[in-house]
Amino acid sequence: QVQPVESGGGKVQAGDSLRLSCTASGHRFRDCHVAWFRQAPGKEREFVAATSRNNDDTYYADSVKGRFTVSKDGAKNTVYLQMNSLKPEDTAVYYCSARVAWGFGFSPSEYDYWGQGAQVTVSS
Repeated sequence: QVQPVESGGGKVQAGDSLRLSCTASGHRFRDCHVAWFRQAPGKEREFVAATSRNNDDTYYADSVKGRFTVSKDGAKNTVYLQMNSLKPEDTAVYYCSARVAWGFGFSPSEYDYWGQGAQVTVSS
């Protein structure tokens, strides 16, 4: 069983930065693709960024490309989402998720384990 736990959310001004962290116990987390999704009020959960199980590949939504960076620290069993130049439209609950299957996925339904979410609020 993998239980991701997010931390690092908060309230910031437009243009500021935040770093979210996702940790999980167990060796199996290291063997997972890990993705960040977000969900704003009244909207569907959307893909933000992800790193492959071997950390060789990263993927980003067009809306965050160039501003967000996803990385993995295998020694700490932690995945980070560095968010720079934040905009009010980035306001959402951010979820860390893990996928066990070999192939990569971009849809929430393709992920097996989810954290409880971290609120990020960006004011103008």
